[in-house]
Amino acid sequence: MKVIARKDACAGHARCHAVAPEVFDLDDVGYISFYEKEVPAGLEAQARRGVRACPERILRIEGETLD
Repeated sequence: MKVIARKDACAGHARCHAVAPEVFDLDDVGYISFYEKEVPAGLEAQARRGVRACPERILRIEGETLD
């Protein structure tokens, strides 16, 4: 599973990191720090929660759509 981020559109709310810190890395000022990231095995549910937590909707799981 891979998380895709529109890094340039991140508003720095850090809600993704709040619910899934093992998946969502932030830079020094609190913005998402990657464009694409492989989700470690066993953290798929956390990744999905983090994607859903983003108020800006800049995150998605590759090959999936939000319901």
